[in-house]
Amino acid sequence: MIMSQKIDQERRQFVSVAGVAAAATAVAPGVFLLGARAEAEPRKEPVTDKVRYGMLIDTTKCADGCSECVTGCEKENGLDLLRMPEGADPEEWDRQRPRWIRTVKVKDRLTGRVSTLPMMCQHCEYPPCTDVCPTGASFRRADGIVMVDRHICIGCRYCMMACPYKARSFIHENIDRQLSIAPRGKGCVESCNFCVHRRDNGETTTACQDACPHDAIVFGDLNDPNSEVSKALREKANTQLRADLKLNTGVRYRGI
Repeated sequence: MIMSQKIDQERRQFVSVAGVAAAATAVAPGVFLLGARAEAEPRKEPVTDKVRYGMLIDTTKCADGCSECVTGCEKENGLDLLRMPEGADPEEWDRQRPRWIRTVKVKDRLTGRVSTLPMMCQHCEYPPCTDVCPTGASFRRADGIVMVDRHICIGCRYCMMACPYKARSFIHENIDRQLSIAPRGKGCVESCNFCVHRRDNGETTTACQDACPHDAIVFGDLNDPNSEVSKALREKANTQLRADLKLNTGVRYRGI
């Protein structure tokens, strides 16, 4: 009887230790989630399709050469912590380094007018990236946010080839500097997720919107006719990038 109690006590101790060890599990090559620091704040209510998040970007307000939205995004989501690997070619690194937003110039074929605009994941209603993903790692939430589940991403990069906006990045190197809200690791694809940690905490803005000094970005619920973004879309002529693809993007642009 005494021996049985001793074995049972040792078993409970082992399970307790195993539970602690499991809190430091590698979820992707180079990524370790350590304890509560890496746990997202649980949502207070489930994601619903009654909401569809979206954004209007007014390119007439974008200043040539301004990249504050890019800087704000990178700081918020830990992309500013990434460093060029030793011995890497600077130009190659700049071309391939992970970005959630990049600034591009587009030219109107009819007028010749050139516009500068931020390009990110367009959060399509019918995203090509989810269609080609073999594991389901690329998915669209009920509220319209298109995301990558890094736990099951195998790094095949089919989604990168399928995206007509070139909005996704691949992590080529092990990462030793992390933010708990945006864990990342070698061999995974990632892209803009509309600052989903803010959405799940009930916040109403994105980092790029907050960082823009020209108030060129409006974010909100496309399904709410009284939201700021819905009002702006009704009041201002706007368009979707590659509207011919009929993807019904969540990001719209004015002035192009």
